[in-house]
Amino acid sequence: MTTTITETYGVDPTPTPLALLLLGREADPNSERGVECPGDLPPASDPDLVERARAAKAALGDRVFILGHHYQRDEVIEFADVTGDSFKLARDAAARPEAEYIVFCGVHFMAESADILTSGKQQVVLPDLAAGCSMADMATAEQVAECWDVLTDAGIADVTVPVSYMNSSADIKAFTGKHGGTICTSSNAQRALEWAFEQGQKVLFLPDQHLGRNTAVRDMGFSLDDCVLYNPHKPNGGLTAEQLRDAKMILWRGHCSVHGRFSLDSVNDVRERIPGVTVLVHPECKHEVVTAADMVGSTEYIIKALDAAEPGSKWAIGTELNLVRRLAKAHPDKEIVFLDRTVCFCSTMNRIDLPHLVWALESLVEGRVPNVITVDPETEKYAKAALDRMLALP
Repeated sequence: MTTTITETYGVDPTPTPLALLLLGREADPNSERGVECPGDLPPASDPDLVERARAAKAALGDRVFILGHHYQRDEVIEFADVTGDSFKLARDAAARPEAEYIVFCGVHFMAESADILTSGKQQVVLPDLAAGCSMADMATAEQVAECWDVLTDAGIADVTVPVSYMNSSADIKAFTGKHGGTICTSSNAQRALEWAFEQGQKVLFLPDQHLGRNTAVRDMGFSLDDCVLYNPHKPNGGLTAEQLRDAKMILWRGHCSVHGRFSLDSVNDVRERIPGVTVLVHPECKHEVVTAADMVGSTEYIIKALDAAEPGSKWAIGTELNLVRRLAKAHPDKEIVFLDRTVCFCSTMNRIDLPHLVWALESLVEGRVPNVITVDPETEKYAKAALDRMLALP
């Protein structure tokens, strides 16, 4: 007798709109920048996709430069000319002025940064416009302008320096530049904060609360009481003027949906399962996770730590799953596991797949430039000022 999934488990296997959206097969026009392509994508099951990608890339030659973020799928990384974190890739793009087209296999804010740092003759292409970043979307220009008004009313705007994480929109970078602040990465956040406190008495840290808190408390000796959390969805950020005046770090209520899922239970569980394991996590994780970990560092730091690790060593990594799997494959002499038992890819990064990359490359071969990411001159001016301040940090 044959039973159905519904009969056995009591669930309906019919794909829901949400399920199809997460699989990249449908679009939600109310929440996405748009996923429609002016031309049919090749099917994901097309056995010729790899050859088509190779042929299109060969046809374009030096006219195209493909950037692959560490969190991308292996099928995409295979065709990247360089891999790295968001800022490294943007700088790599700027270092290739002979390339007409920069195909950025990452997410929207990264492509914006590449457009800001490259020349006006180059065009930056994002293979799928729906490849956004939930963290970057947690701070809009309107919300941040309203926050600055709140700080002004509290009498502290003139002593507050904005520091924005690289994982932010061009609008937020421009706000930062216009108000005398700087950008930071997860590698240089401490240097950026030290610089900011030389300029003023307080920092408004956007948009990732965890990186701001972890850097201030773990690396710089601040207390948790020195930090307040500004919630853009509450009047005055949910804070009193006195709380704002007493704080040193005003943290925006934003987070990474991948790194934010790791918990103290995840750390305790992996230590029980794997005696002698070293827990290494990204500083976008919650403060209690960072405190319980053995090592904390940026994506590049994590990669270098695994490269230098002793054969036979055991590691639990708290970052995006594509990268953890790639590291495990690259180091078969070490035991490398994902920190959480639950599989967790970055869903927006995974929007860039081989069909989208092939479509973008073949469009360029045919003389059509799809999904061009362009930052307007005014925004670019102030965003670049903030980026330049970061580049000038000692």
